[in-house]
Amino acid sequence: MKYKRILLKLSGEALMGDLQYGIDPKRLSEYAQQVKEITSLGIQVAIVIGGGNIFRGVAGASKGMDRVQGDHMGMLATVINGLALQGAMEDQGIKTRLQSAIEVNEVAEPFIRRRAMRHLEKGRVVIFGGGTGNPYFTTDSAAVLRAIEIKADVILKGTRVDGIYTADPEKDASATKFDTISFEDVLKKGLKVMDTTAFTLSQENKLPIIVFDMNTKGNLLKLVKGETVGTTVNV
Repeated sequence: MKYKRILLKLSGEALMGDLQYGIDPKRLSEYAQQVKEITSLGIQVAIVIGGGNIFRGVAGASKGMDRVQGDHMGMLATVINGLALQGAMEDQGIKTRLQSAIEVNEVAEPFIRRRAMRHLEKGRVVIFGGGTGNPYFTTDSAAVLRAIEIKADVILKGTRVDGIYTADPEKDASATKFDTISFEDVLKKGLKVMDTTAFTLSQENKLPIIVFDMNTKGNLLKLVKGETVGTTVNV
């Protein structure tokens, strides 16, 4: 296997499936099956999930809500998604732990780095909820931060597009895809991979990011085996 320990970043919107909002149980089950495929090979998996399918703090702030209040609501949304994902994975027989950056002790462990790493070593999937625990930081930033803390080999960013393109492929039919691209070129070309804070943190710590289509079954398995899927961003 190419990677021993990965951090999988999923957007909250990905959990909606074909719904307009909320959580699609069918999509959850598909994701859980894909994670099971790679954990059965001995890959250690940590997951950070967004909350945009339930609430997005920036959107609330744009409509007059206090940004800090909105971001805290968004953090709680990620815990809800984490619980849903945990349930789906346990239905597949995967041992999991949900850790939260904000205290919700009745439903999740607090984030403790050494405990998280021990869970991974024991073959448990660790889901990190609550973002970074701070307002003004996205779950992209949380994903990179946690990946660095647990010494992950790579960040796998599961999206609905199959990589990074010269332009938005959903809007521009002439957009072409990169198989690999450097951090520097992403910044020069003004391409959107993650928010700037998260992207810079990843670049500074030489942590590669792979953007891929999580909704195509088998992609996650191909990636950990070292096959070319999506777009790899590295130094």
